[in-house]
Amino acid sequence: MGFIIWIIGLVCCIWCVKDVWSKKIDTLKKVLLTIALLAFSWVGLAVYYFILKDRL
Repeated sequence: MGFIIWIIGLVCCIWCVKDVWSKKIDTLKKVLLTIALLAFSWVGLAVYYFILKDRL
């Protein structure tokens, strides 16, 4: 069960990173957001999706 949750989190993280790199923001912000998404996993995904997605 844990492996399936990990795979779902990985797929969501890749989707969010792809979304970040498609936006027209400077490279430093893209790198920082990518590191934050990878480092904070589910919390980072939730913060990005519910708070940052529309603001960037």
